[in-house]
Amino acid sequence: MPPETTHLAANRRLPSWREMNRDTSPEVEALLLKLWRETPVWRKLEMMESLNRAARQLALIGLRRRFPHASPAELRWRLAVMSLGEELTVRVLGPCPG
Repeated sequence: MPPETTHLAANRRLPSWREMNRDTSPEVEALLLKLWRETPVWRKLEMMESLNRAARQLALIGLRRRFPHASPAELRWRLAVMSLGEELTVRVLGPCPG
């Protein structure tokens, strides 16, 4: 099996980098990889932190829409469930406060 192939449950294969970026020319791809390699580690970490913060904010927006009357504590609990699963969230944080 090629290294770029990853399998999910039920043998569904994740798309490779090339399959996901068919609209990117090889020259642009080479430039992107060059720039990424030249980016300092501290900047990559800063970028990842920013992406994680944005994902958390989007998840909270979605939770607020689905549970408009939920308290901040309940929203935090539900956000934890999205990351950890309900079983671990209950073990760590206890039952849903709402």
